[in-house]
Amino acid sequence: MPILGALMGLFFLSGMPGTALSAEAPALPAYILTLTGYNAVPAQTDTDPSMTASGSAANPEVVAARSHDLAGELPFGTIVEIVGPAVAGEGCGWSATAKHIGYRVIADTMNTRYHNSLDILFSTNNQFLMSDGRTKNASVVLGTCANTLVRVVGFIDISRPSALPKTQTELAALVEKLDFTFTK
Repeated sequence: MPILGALMGLFFLSGMPGTALSAEAPALPAYILTLTGYNAVPAQTDTDPSMTASGSAANPEVVAARSHDLAGELPFGTIVEIVGPAVAGEGCGWSATAKHIGYRVIADTMNTRYHNSLDILFSTNNQFLMSDGRTKNASVVLGTCANTLVRVVGFIDISRPSALPKTQTELAALVEKLDFTFTK
């Protein structure tokens, strides 16, 4: 319940989307999650890959999905910073893909079989040239990164389609306007 109270307080204090909070704002939570990637294609989504579970467009620049068990902690509209795994183990391509992740807005939900996880939406055009000459999508290159630090850095109201930033530049500018403190 303390997290829910803090989130409600943040929503109340923030007023309109993009309004800065004071330095006295409560510390925002951080989580250790499993990080994976996906594409907005029928085989990896539901019947409409162009639309997220929140009703927002499936924008690979800014969208992330969270597992169902995190719905209370990471509601739709939560802006997160993916700091990265403590140690990038085998099967984790964090170092190759980190520059394509940036900040993300929770706007989608993962399949119920996943727990304690965050899924980054990548463009199907985001390809990496492998040493053997083949290309692989960023979601495949990212793989599965256990023990990834994810920090909440803000909230936006994504109930209006225009509220979701279109680019990483827009999302980063929005985050810079917010004045949050963090738990470390």
